[in-house]
Amino acid sequence: MAFYQFKREQFIKSNISEVWDFISRPQNLKRITPIYMGFDIRTPDLPDEAYEGMIIAYTVRPLLGIPTTWVTEITHVEPQKYFVDEQRVGPYKLWHHEHHIEEVKDGVLMKDIVSYSPPLGVLGQIANALVIRKKLEEIFDYRTKAFEEIFPG
Repeated sequence: MAFYQFKREQFIKSNISEVWDFISRPQNLKRITPIYMGFDIRTPDLPDEAYEGMIIAYTVRPLLGIPTTWVTEITHVEPQKYFVDEQRVGPYKLWHHEHHIEEVKDGVLMKDIVSYSPPLGVLGQIANALVIRKKLEEIFDYRTKAFEEIFPG
């Protein structure tokens, strides 16, 4: 099984409470996901803040507009520090996404660590080299811009 990690850091001109309030609210995922991905939350009546054990179902269209069901579980939460989501149903053999925030001088440092394993063995490795890694970079580039607009400082 091929295993990869993708890491991204971003400085946000805000305070830890405001950043946590935003990132811990599942409804905000759509605001930081590229429109072309057709991201839609399917879980009705989500609470205002993620909690351990929370299951969230989505439809997403990452490639060629083909709808894919993705179900994640919030497995760990330390308010105003971090939370982790893990795929339960979806396109990856493994998906573990850590969202960390820490207060720093003049703002907040947000760190994302995505540990993942594509399906299909060698074909998944090739797909990672050709498509998956680039898509992750593209998605997180979009998120960087979205956070700059949401938190202009």
